[in-house]
Amino acid sequence: MSTSQASHRAGRRGAAATLPVHEQPTQAAPLVTGPPPPAPAAPAPAAVPAQGRAAARRGARRRKAARPAGDGLRRLVPQALVVAFLAGGTSAFVADDKAVRLSVDGVPRTLHTFADDVGELLADEGLAVGAHDIVAPAPGEALASGDEIVLRYGRPVSLTLDGYRRQVWTTADTVEGALRQLGVRAEGAHLSVSRSAAISRTGLALDVRTERAVTFLADGRERTVRTNAATVGEALDEAGITLGGEDTTSVPREAFPRDGQTVTVLRITGSTQTREEAVPYAVERVRDPALFAGTEVVERQGVPGLRRITYHLRSVNGVRQKPRRTGEEIVREPVSRKVRVGTRALPASVAGADGLDWGALAACESGGRPNAVDPSGTYGGLYQFDPGTWRSLGGSGVAQDAPAAEQTFRAKKLYVQRGAGPWPHCGRRLFG
Repeated sequence: MSTSQASHRAGRRGAAATLPVHEQPTQAAPLVTGPPPPAPAAPAPAAVPAQGRAAARRGARRRKAARPAGDGLRRLVPQALVVAFLAGGTSAFVADDKAVRLSVDGVPRTLHTFADDVGELLADEGLAVGAHDIVAPAPGEALASGDEIVLRYGRPVSLTLDGYRRQVWTTADTVEGALRQLGVRAEGAHLSVSRSAAISRTGLALDVRTERAVTFLADGRERTVRTNAATVGEALDEAGITLGGEDTTSVPREAFPRDGQTVTVLRITGSTQTREEAVPYAVERVRDPALFAGTEVVERQGVPGLRRITYHLRSVNGVRQKPRRTGEEIVREPVSRKVRVGTRALPASVAGADGLDWGALAACESGGRPNAVDPSGTYGGLYQFDPGTWRSLGGSGVAQDAPAAEQTFRAKKLYVQRGAGPWPHCGRRLFG
């Protein structure tokens, strides 16, 4: 080996020996699986100029400077990854936090939340939402930082408006706000509670009577008043109209006055009148086996009773009305009529009169009509009996009211007593 070659190799070994261990080149040697190849032939010795040695020294310095930088980078990469991960997680954590403004029944507050939507925010805050509550924005709406969420709870109100009662809901927390929300005209109205009264979550009962126009017709004049009265009577007092005696109104005074209603005042004057009326008597009919069937005898005449009736007479606005019966009393009790009614069977014949033509006699006297009465009203029946003769033969009442068989029987008895004389014009008909 020449002196120049030895110096060159020694220079390279010296340069490598001067590097620290952790700065040694990290380039891996090739894997050798067989015997080492023969060493290459040594180059022919050549002279190394001074400029070549200087270049070698400069190259060694460059490699020395490059090796520490690469090794430091390899140590910094894991640390940089950890820092980047932590920085990214913190950024995501900060990005999910939202500052929102939540107002519950008019009371606002600002809070931080990680909720994704309005419903999740309300659930996180323990705020339940019912069917009558109002949430804006809607529970399903997404949340963003800076949003304002409003929750107003519904309140039940038992509202009686001008006499009509109903259950309503409102999100207003005062009576005045509820009236405005429900569209109730409150000007001039009567309220059962103050307008400034608070409405709790449990609600309240509210009676409202709005102002109405009511017209009264009285004494020929028309008067219209604006009132929030509860009854027609109260409105009547406000109109300055007085009722006296039996005066009344076309609408009951306890009724609720409606807007636009017309009420007529009825001026009533009245008097009392008494009248007497007869009370008809009853008829008692008593069966008497001693009398022939069809025979009735009046044992006692009936006497009518007397009833006194009181009527109330009145005039409405000068017009007389139909009398109204208000009472009655019995002044005298009636006496019943007593009549004995015969039940004894009539005899089949009367000796001495059976063979005569009684049909011809009846045809001549009355035309064969049992109820016939002569023009004077004295004689009646088939055989034209007068009342005295009829009763003397055992008949009752008048002959024309008795059955035909009874009339014939009594005519036969009369014939036995007096012959055909009672029938001067028609008696000869008995003999054919």
